[in-house]
Amino acid sequence: MNHEKNLNLFILASFIAISVTFISCGQDEGYKSHNKDEQKSDIVKIDSSIVREGEINLKAIDVNGDGMVFQDPMDWNVISDVPGKCPLCGMKLKEVSIEKAKENLINHDFKVIDM
Repeated sequence: MNHEKNLNLFILASFIAISVTFISCGQDEGYKSHNKDEQKSDIVKIDSSIVREGEINLKAIDVNGDGMVFQDPMDWNVISDVPGKCPLCGMKLKEVSIEKAKENLINHDFKVIDM
């Protein structure tokens, strides 16, 4: 009898553990989905022209001539002369020197027009 009771408790505990896992996964997916929706709404507000392709001319991007640009630390080819968010991932752009932006681009296999 004691063995049967232990087996029932084990089955119940396993069921609860599996249920909690599925519920947690569902909540995470809902959160991620919500997060993506938020990012999509941010993307609409951002000028996608800051996604740079081909050979990237950092001097041309630095319109105000202060030697600084804003670059996404994940999508290195997203560069602007003004603060903002990346239209690809929603991350806040980080202010860096033109030289640092060039270094980041080269280190991640992007082509840069020599300044």
